[in-house]
Amino acid sequence: MKRSSLVAFTSLIIALFTLQTVSAQLPRLPKIRKPEPAKTQPTPAAQPSPAEEAQPARPAAPAATATAQTATGGEDGPTIVKDSIQLNAFTHNVYRGNYDQWSWVPRIEYRVNGPIPSGSQLYVEYTIPGSAPVQFDCATEEVQRGRWWKTSCGGRDIPEAKSTTYTGPINFAIRMRNELAGTNATLFTGKAKVGKVRSNEQGPKAVNKFVYYVDHDWNLPIGYVFLTADELEGWERPDFHVAFWVRGEAVKFQPHLFYQGKEVGKKFFEGEEVGKASCESELDNNTTHFVDDSVPQKAKWSRVRCSFPNVKGWDKTGEKPGLFGPLFLLGANPGDYELKVLWNNRLARSVKFKVGADGKLDNGIASANKLGSDRVIVPVQIIGDQDGQWDRMAWKTEAFYGHPLTGFAALP
Repeated sequence: MKRSSLVAFTSLIIALFTLQTVSAQLPRLPKIRKPEPAKTQPTPAAQPSPAEEAQPARPAAPAATATAQTATGGEDGPTIVKDSIQLNAFTHNVYRGNYDQWSWVPRIEYRVNGPIPSGSQLYVEYTIPGSAPVQFDCATEEVQRGRWWKTSCGGRDIPEAKSTTYTGPINFAIRMRNELAGTNATLFTGKAKVGKVRSNEQGPKAVNKFVYYVDHDWNLPIGYVFLTADELEGWERPDFHVAFWVRGEAVKFQPHLFYQGKEVGKKFFEGEEVGKASCESELDNNTTHFVDDSVPQKAKWSRVRCSFPNVKGWDKTGEKPGLFGPLFLLGANPGDYELKVLWNNRLARSVKFKVGADGKLDNGIASANKLGSDRVIVPVQIIGDQDGQWDRMAWKTEAFYGHPLTGFAALP
């Protein structure tokens, strides 16, 4: 009996020692951070679903806080985030039963800063000159203050019988009715310019097969600089981004960030660059059908977002520099900055901006124009001819669908 007890005790000691050894070899899991409080932050809009669930607004960067405003300047009602509105033409390959002639209807996506009261219904109304207004509903749900709702509507959901072959200026409005409360409010009114180009179809029956689009040349001189919460460190060490628009294929970008004339954000390890800055399309305004190869820039506009892994707004984590050396902190280096972008290996964009004390980016333009998001608006210089022929004066009257910016001046 004693011998059996001794053997069992010895086996237990060996098992505990083995367990401790294995545990010591296991990797340590990263600390899980608690969710941050709510604040507005734009969401990329490429290929959205018909509607998305209400989302908490991302936490605000201490440098710039955007407040949702009602159309009359109050703070109690829902508002449209202006730079989230994307209006496009959806081409129907038929017109009044004739499949040899194509037509179009609008398709729109946008985001609403809450609150959206119970029983509310978002809808859009658009007007073609000489025709009666056409309305269509957008998926809507109740949203509390501090959260937002993103939706898209129109397009193939609008019957072909309501399509048109008209091209030129149109008016539209985003509205919200609430039959429970007996209200019907206009949240945004705008205007856009519709054009058409040849499709890629050939032959005598293709003569009236046009592909329709909404002209977005007004976007090109308008850019954004902004911070976002880091995936692990949140606003203790925020990420830095620059966004701008191009006309054509949004591929092959090389961003270079300069501070007081010297390039920053570059790190190398054993001869290889680490944390390399990059750009990619975050939003595409495409045609719904293929267009002829002769169409300049294929009637396509894209918003490009550049990210800089080695550049942060500030660092309040208290962590020591890692294996690749210290990060470049905007907050510790106030002053003048310039982003130069190579597109297809040629200089195509220059974006200049200032960083204030503690990494502050806001120049007051976005807040003065009630943009509705926390991106900071900056002018963009378009260099070279890769965007083709475009309307350099469109921003003066057409920006944000007929809401030109106060305090903004495009660069020559």
